[in-house]
Amino acid sequence: MSITEKRPVHIVGGGLAGCEAAWQLARRGIPVVLHEMRPTRGTDAHKTDSLAELVCSNSFRSDDAQNNAVGVLHAEMRRLGSLIMSCADSHQIPAGGALAVDREGFAQAVTAAIAGHPLITVERGEVEGLPPEEWESVIIATGPLTSPSLAEAIRARADEQALAFFDAIAPIVHFDSIDMDVCWFQSRYDKVGPGGTGADYINCPMDKEQYDAFVAALAASDTVPFREFEANTPYFDGCLPVEVMATRGPETLRHGPMKPMGLTNAHNPTVKAYAVVQLRQDNALGTLYNMVGFQTKTRHGDQVRLFRMIPGLEKAEFARLGGLHRNTYLNSPRVLDHTLRLKAEPRLRFAGQITGCEGYVESSAMGLMAGLFAAAEQRRQEPALPPPTTAHGALLNHITGGHIETVEAGPRSFQPMNVNFGLFPPLDANPTRDTEGNRLRGSQKTVAKKQVLAARALADLDAWAKTHADEPSEAAA
Repeated sequence: MSITEKRPVHIVGGGLAGCEAAWQLARRGIPVVLHEMRPTRGTDAHKTDSLAELVCSNSFRSDDAQNNAVGVLHAEMRRLGSLIMSCADSHQIPAGGALAVDREGFAQAVTAAIAGHPLITVERGEVEGLPPEEWESVIIATGPLTSPSLAEAIRARADEQALAFFDAIAPIVHFDSIDMDVCWFQSRYDKVGPGGTGADYINCPMDKEQYDAFVAALAASDTVPFREFEANTPYFDGCLPVEVMATRGPETLRHGPMKPMGLTNAHNPTVKAYAVVQLRQDNALGTLYNMVGFQTKTRHGDQVRLFRMIPGLEKAEFARLGGLHRNTYLNSPRVLDHTLRLKAEPRLRFAGQITGCEGYVESSAMGLMAGLFAAAEQRRQEPALPPPTTAHGALLNHITGGHIETVEAGPRSFQPMNVNFGLFPPLDANPTRDTEGNRLRGSQKTVAKKQVLAARALADLDAWAKTHADEPSEAAA
């Protein structure tokens, strides 16, 4: 059967996961129809009609492939030909040890790549309810903002109530409104990251009196009320609103996003800050900076008053204030198989945050996996699962089965998760000596363990990709 005669795979959702899945299919000679409802139907968080728009942070987090699980996932995705990572690398901006991107340039690059591929057709408009039965192979990658009609149809078909949590957006500040006579540039511990210099964050110092007053005001701030359908939805602990953290104890923020460790005030090196607010570059021009860890549901009027209490931000002008939106995800261990197909209707495969992973990179990685699995099926091959020792395999296992089982209820306490070394299978033996034969002590053991886990993951990923992963076809090149 020629490429033009092949039935397309339909992908619902033009976010990170949907675009990555489409790319992996197309580069293997499989035609794709990518359905994106914007701009026909908007969402509470998106601002443009670009594919792969970043609605929250512009950071893909750590790019350290030796010591950090997210960095390992970055490296694995690059080795598997990820479109998302390629565009991120092309539009990176300084961010210490993290990979941050110019959000507009990144989204435009993904949109252009998808629109320019001869095997991908982009159709704008909402897919209401379950996809038509004549669509034989479907990937649903509608993300945390799945439209109500589709979400309800999925819940009904899966015979399982979807779970939900809240995800919050941090404010963005105009750089020229920040008082750099008070603030200074420095990455924590002067760490140099991709495209960075070791001085990639703006730091706003607080003494104890300033910190206590700020936390008290934050805890007493007025928040936007929940809508009725959101009232009983729990927060995701990995992305708590800053005002919620403030209510969990006076020291919570100082040991979270406002921790002062690894920073020295360039204007007053002898005085240690009691707390520090960090801002990270948000666009390639360096004109916008976002407040790291300051996602919030506080009313906009209160946000301006509160955040101008921060030293150096007294005259801050905000390009965007914080907000909060509702995320929806499946109880994936119960309703999905190990290749992300809906058990109740295997023609439907899921990818991205709707599966219960958390984060841009994790969402993209599950789009990549869904694309590989669907491509194998189109070629009448058995989809090959990545080894659980890899970052992709560990994350996939978390989503589809790495959970405590109970006789009555099945998987227990399934929650969204960022990739981390805790999801990886343990080593047969933890390292006790370094490469020179010296005995490891204290934190050295933890560092060495992470490095061995990372090296094992990349070696196993290379072997798996060489043996099992599809190669791009000549027709798709």
